[in-house]
Amino acid sequence: MIMPTPSEPKPEQNSSQAAEQVASAHRILKELQKTLGNHPELGEAITKLEMALATLAVKTGGLL
Repeated sequence: MIMPTPSEPKPEQNSSQAAEQVASAHRILKELQKTLGNHPELGEAITKLEMALATLAVKTGGLL
């Protein structure tokens, strides 16, 4: 199978798309945590996503 060659993305698009994906994953994990209750791995994953969102916010000047 031949994979298509991606075009050169713009940095602001990468950050915006990454922020959207991380935020979506964060929401899903928070809902799972509500459904399943507190679990150490879920809490750790949520914390890591929150840190990633904060990093993206700093890199984009808060334009998420």
